[in-house]
Amino acid sequence: MKENVIKNKSFEFAIRIVKLYQFLISEKKEFVLSKQLLRSGTSVGAMVREAEHSESKADFIHKLAIAQKEMNETIYWLELLNATDYLTQKEFESINTDATAIIKLITSIIKATKSNINN
Repeated sequence: MKENVIKNKSFEFAIRIVKLYQFLISEKKEFVLSKQLLRSGTSVGAMVREAEHSESKADFIHKLAIAQKEMNETIYWLELLNATDYLTQKEFESINTDATAIIKLITSIIKATKSNINN
């Protein structure tokens, strides 16, 4: 069986987000931004999982487009947490690198799927 890279990466990213959320609420006593981050950051993998069993190519693209939007929102919360000193630059860069790689991968999958539909 072929490895599903986006499924694995989005799940590993969700684990990092949960751990970051736990850190933010316990160590930094930050409860509002961290909850937003938790919601958007974990929904990426959930949407990837939904796309796995989509009803059509259009549904597949739609589900991945939602995952793409959720990752973009996650990057926003990470940037905000960094700008307000809840995350150090090193912490931010580490997780933002993963987020950027995942959003690029999702975008690539969407483009390839659309290309296959049009050919």
